[in-house]
Amino acid sequence: MSEPAALGIVVAFAAGVLSFLSPCVLPLVPSYIGFLTGMTLPDTSERRPAALVHALLFVGGFSLVFILLGASATALGRALNYYQVWVQRIGGVLIIGFGLLCLGAVHRGWLLQERRFRLERKPLGYLGSMLVGMAFAAGWTPCIGPVLGGILTLAAASTDVTRGVLLLAVYSAGLALPFLLAAVALESFFEWFQRFRRFLPWVMRVTGVMLICVGLLLVTGEFTRLAGWLQGLTPEFLREQL
Repeated sequence: MSEPAALGIVVAFAAGVLSFLSPCVLPLVPSYIGFLTGMTLPDTSERRPAALVHALLFVGGFSLVFILLGASATALGRALNYYQVWVQRIGGVLIIGFGLLCLGAVHRGWLLQERRFRLERKPLGYLGSMLVGMAFAAGWTPCIGPVLGGILTLAAASTDVTRGVLLLAVYSAGLALPFLLAAVALESFFEWFQRFRRFLPWVMRVTGVMLICVGLLLVTGEFTRLAGWLQGLTPEFLREQL
């Protein structure tokens, strides 16, 4: 795996985790789990395997949509391969804009309007959990929209469709893994959330700074150079696995 690809994967996974920790996702996790499973908290504790299956199908649904978006974004970047340098620069400017949105430094307007499908009742069965996950991804949410947009822009800056799919798969994994942990340990999640909630405003600030840094690296052409420098710091046995 090339150095820029490896660095992109790290950025994508971190973006996924930060999306889960965002103020418009993290507080709603228990509600999502209850909606998906139709169980109360005691029921969820007693029927962890069923709750986990529902959660797996939910994350599978949004991962499928995100990956398809990544393939589409990369296909667009590939079509503009002749202008690849400008695609990276313009993409970097867009990512900086997404970072400023996360920091609240620019007017959010229609970009952060919620576009989730509103399902009053979940479709029956396990298939319904996957459909809800797809609806969640298709609509985005106000907080993860700029972050997801930044990762899609990073995918578009690549001409390799496989790499674009991988970026969005890793982003989905960063968002999915904490959700799955919450589904199988909901009581512990509640306790942890009560301690963590005071840090929620900082999550968006960290996300914004990360996106701005990535955008600046793309605009200046330093993304590849930084990736190569970080690769040089990686132990030999780890580089052999990449």
